[in-house]
Amino acid sequence: QVQLIESGGGLVQAGDSLRLSCAASGRTFSSYAMGWFRQAPGKEREAVAAISRSGGSTYYANSVKGRFTIARDNAKNTVYLQMNSLKPEDTAVYYCAAKTSTYHSGTYSRRLEYDYWGQGTQVTVSS
Repeated sequence: QVQLIESGGGLVQAGDSLRLSCAASGRTFSSYAMGWFRQAPGKEREAVAAISRSGGSTYYANSVKGRFTIARDNAKNTVYLQMNSLKPEDTAVYYCAAKTSTYHSGTYSRRLEYDYWGQGTQVTVSS
């Protein structure tokens, strides 16, 4: 089993940047494909970005393409989400998720595909 702890959320103004981190403990981090999801009040949890076990493949939701970047450091058991040009509509609780994956290059964007979840970190973007 793996435990995921997110950090880096906060209150920022539109146009600012934030970097979220997700530290994993437990089994070998490189065995997991990773994803970032977000959930705004009254809305479904949605995929924001995902990255393969090796880090060679990535996925982004259309709403964040060109603004957000996902990366991972397998030596540090950490996945990151760099968020630039933040907008008020990016306001949500952001969750890190891990999926046991057979494929080195697989990325996953559906919530039900993931096995483990962090507790979430709040990101609030004011206009």
